[in-house]
Amino acid sequence: MLTFEDFTPGETTCFGHQPVTRQAILEFAREFDPQPFHLDEAAASKSLLGGLSASGWHTAGLLMRMIATGFLNQAASQGAPGIRSVKWLKPVRPGDILSARRTLLGKRVSKSRPELGLLDWRFEVLNQHGEAVMMQENVIMVSLRGAHPVPVQVPERLPLPPLAPAAPALLSGWYEDMAAGERVALGTHLFEPAAMIGFAEKFDPQPFHIDEAAARNSLFGALSASGWHTAAVWMRLNIAARQRFDALQSRWPEAGPSPGLTNMLWQKPVYAGDRLAYATQCTGKRLTSRPGWGLMTFKASADNQAGVRVFEFEGAVFCPVRGEG
Repeated sequence: MLTFEDFTPGETTCFGHQPVTRQAILEFAREFDPQPFHLDEAAASKSLLGGLSASGWHTAGLLMRMIATGFLNQAASQGAPGIRSVKWLKPVRPGDILSARRTLLGKRVSKSRPELGLLDWRFEVLNQHGEAVMMQENVIMVSLRGAHPVPVQVPERLPLPPLAPAAPALLSGWYEDMAAGERVALGTHLFEPAAMIGFAEKFDPQPFHIDEAAARNSLFGALSASGWHTAAVWMRLNIAARQRFDALQSRWPEAGPSPGLTNMLWQKPVYAGDRLAYATQCTGKRLTSRPGWGLMTFKASADNQAGVRVFEFEGAVFCPVRGEG
């Protein structure tokens, strides 16, 4: 197994070979990101993306798979605390063939866990033309040679209390309706082992996400959900809240894509049986140079059943302006 000492700052390596099919784009979008430009060719041709394209979360999942199978599963990896930034640069189309390029920006030993090293990476996803379609920067934790990280203490699995009835969340897609500071509770999701393993087998096949015995011997101490699974569920609940709002409108807004995200943090593991409560909060907005479109910034989050924050990130999304465009 590769350890912290085996990686050299400045090294650049290309790896991976990931064909993207129309069927795979549709399957991911139906489950996690059911927006028209990911599901319908005619609607997609009229969107800002100009044609059917993969969800950005789908592209991130494919990158994670290439990272895991390309080198991370041959290293003493102990997971990642989060993602510093993601930029979705170009649409990923049916028929594209993706590869990845990794560059090690720096490395250091953790001060709080001296048995762990922190590798600071830049990953680029390239299409068959050599064009960058996505860029991601994040730290990955890898054990030092001869070290054996001690698993975290897994919280006692308490019975989940019954959920109080709540009105379904509504989330406007119109620029004018967004108000800085407004927070919308999107709903909850129960993470079950079969779904956690199924997602990880497709997009994040690291041992602590797919094998209970291996997970017990990892830093996590028990089977845990992929961080990208946690994020994809937020996207699904966010879209569902917008669709409920759209259904009440006489004119449905054409949704816009997101240019990327920053400061994604996976503060605590998400274990089988955890029920996360998701929310989104508008943090600001501005008009753009493109007529009929504004840009909203927001903060997404999820807390577990104990009220502990386990996930958050900051993002942006293009929103249509009423009466323009």
